[in-house]
Parts: sequence; C-alpha cells; structure tokens
Amino acid sequence: MTTLVENVMTTDVASVNRDASFHAVAELLISRGVSGAPVVDDDNCVVGVVSEDDLLAKQEFKQRYYGDDYRPPLRARIRHSTRAGGGGYRKSLGETAGELMTSPARVTTPDTPVVSAARLMDRYGVKRLPVVDQDGRLVGIVSRHDLVKVFLRPDEDIERQIRLILRADTHNLDVTVDEGVVTLAGTLPERSRAAVAVRLAENVDGVVSVRDDLSWKHDDIGDIPIWGGA
Repeated sequence: MTTLVENVMTTDVASVNRDASFHAVAELLISRGVSGAPVVDDDNCVVGVVSEDDLLAKQEFKQRYYGDDYRPPLRARIRHSTRAGGGGYRKSLGETAGELMTSPARVTTPDTPVVSAARLMDRYGVKRLPVVDQDGRLVGIVSRHDLVKVFLRPDEDIERQIRLILRADTHNLDVTVDEGVVTLAGTLPERSRAAVAVRLAENVDGVVSVRDDLSWKHDDIGDIPIWGGA
C-alpha cells in the first residue's frame, strides 16, 4: 500500500491570516519553532506561505538604510530587487503576512503519494507543503522531515508487504530486509517475472534499495532491456 500525505502530515498547523502583522508572524514562527507558515484568508484557504526569509528581507533593508523613513535610491532598489528574485524590496516594505508572503503557495492534497510530494518539494526548492482539501482550505502541512519518516518503517513491515505483493512467487523466493535494503534471491520460471518482482519491491514505501540476486529458468525477454535480473 502506498503511503499518502494524509498518513504523515501534521494537522496542528501554525498558520496566519493574511492580515496578521509582521510582529505577529515573527512571534508565531519563534513560539512554534518553525521556519515558515501557510497564509490563509478568512475562509481558511491558502493564499501563500510566509517564511523567515520573507521577514529577513525587511530586517535587511532596515539595517542597510538605517531606518524605516529612508527610501533608497532607485538604482539601489533595482539592484537588491534583482538579487532577491524581484520581491526583496517590496517585501522589505511589507507590514502584514499578505504583503510579506510568497504567493502562490505550492500545495498538495491528502491523497497525494508521499513520493509525489517529495518530488514537488525538490522541484520548487521548498521545505514544506501546505495540505489542502478540494476547496483549497488548509487541513495540514507536510515537511521534508515528515517524508523522511517513511524510510524509518520497520524492516518487518516492509518484508511482510513485499511477501504479500509477491505471494504467487514467495515459495520460490527468499526475501530479506536489513535497514530498508531488500534482497531478493531464488529462482523463478521466467526472466520477466523476476524483473517484475524487483520493480514491485522497489515501489514499496520504506525501501531504500533492492539487491537483485534472482535467477530464472527461461529467458522470455531476450535482448529487450529490463531492470533487474541475474
């Protein structure tokens, strides 16, 4: 069974309304010990994410220009804006979560496989994803730390699931799991069944890698490229 986001997400989410003040956002991040939080509207729909980096943009400008009343030259604003990806100066003037946040937010849903969520985080370079329902309302949050938990699944559980998936061939197979590394050994009737067995084991949640020590009696694939096999 594939692990879904709903199985690992946190439902007690540290979120802020888009009208929350700069200080309210900072206090939330510090008190909850998080580096970022979803920003929601009055209907609890996610409209963005505010992070420590967003807050530091304001502090950096304060330190650089010695006070809130000072407006830096246009050239300086453009230079910093370019370095900050176009939003540094704007965010430095922000006073609410809605003005400080990064939008639109990258989100996921409870029924998304954790592998897909991990790929989404990697693609956009984010550390967390707000989890929303079909109406876009916040129901949880999933972090990289939550996804790593999948790979801490007990070896016994992994072995049990692999044996269940490969039950038609288990009398011919030796399945062992050591710290998430699966070893498949034994002899199967066809090469194609050996290849399928390896791929199925690789797709089990918690599997770090699969060592293929399988052999077969009949090569029904020939020169067609496959994964696995002896």
